[in-house]
Amino acid sequence: MLFHPPKNPVELKIRHLNDAQKQRREDLMEATQGKAALKQFKKVMAKKAKQALKAKTKNKKKHTNDKAQVFVLDFDGDIKATAVKHLREEISTLISTANKGDEVIVRLESGGGLVHGYGLAAAQLVRLKDAGLKLTVCVDKVAASGGYMMACVADKVVAAPFAIIGSIGVVSQLPNFHKWLKNHDVDYEMFTAGDYKRTVTVFGENDAEDRAKYQEELEQTHELFKHFVNTYRPELDVAKVATGEHWYGEDALKLNLIDSLQTSDSYILERMEDNEVYALYSRQKPTLAEKLGLAQAAEATLSMAVDKLPDALARFDLNSRLNILK
Repeated sequence: MLFHPPKNPVELKIRHLNDAQKQRREDLMEATQGKAALKQFKKVMAKKAKQALKAKTKNKKKHTNDKAQVFVLDFDGDIKATAVKHLREEISTLISTANKGDEVIVRLESGGGLVHGYGLAAAQLVRLKDAGLKLTVCVDKVAASGGYMMACVADKVVAAPFAIIGSIGVVSQLPNFHKWLKNHDVDYEMFTAGDYKRTVTVFGENDAEDRAKYQEELEQTHELFKHFVNTYRPELDVAKVATGEHWYGEDALKLNLIDSLQTSDSYILERMEDNEVYALYSRQKPTLAEKLGLAQAAEATLSMAVDKLPDALARFDLNSRLNILK
């Protein structure tokens, strides 16, 4: 789904983090040191900018000497990896506009979820590397299970000291109501074509063969997971870490699950010193009613009317209604 249909458009917002940081610094300086200090600071910064522009003009013949651009994306994953809907749009835009050698920083937070959802999300990050872009993943809180499947694709994985990393495993659990239904004389019937169209069920009786087949499928998924991690982090001892365990940042660094200990804020500020950094945000485009707040106002009015309706009817006695009818 490269483009959303017209009825469900997505809008992309871009923020120049260098300018935003400069504005915050100027606001703080003006508040704490006064306008005179701010004026002097602006003069110094203007002089530095002029010198940098002159140096850039001298080296303009060589593109490699120009500042590389850095782009920041965010992925806050849930169990279904629904954020991939916007991630794929942002990545498609970057691939068509960024230059080879530019860096993409993904601030990743996810405890994992459905295999196919996070498999797609990881594949989207692979597209960035295939396009010749440098990929860095920053983890401040958690990148576990499917979250780590995404993180391991990166050229560099940066994590905070107490970020939760790893959990390379597969888990599946479901209740079974067969005994309960049997005790209440409820029959459950299921019809399938194919020996393994359905293995374990919620309402039917599961036998040893069903459980063995289901376990086999989990093991197969785990092997695919381990192979994927080993492909993108060959220096990692997969057999040692693919136990389903998770580790905090410092221990994860010792196991080569990550490359360095640092918060995403610190890393981005470092990149801003020598590069132009842009943050990309995509969201569902609001309708005109949402922009004007009409939808929320209508909902609030309707809710208020429903709440007051019983009291109004109670005060509206029979005689009043008869008088109105006359």
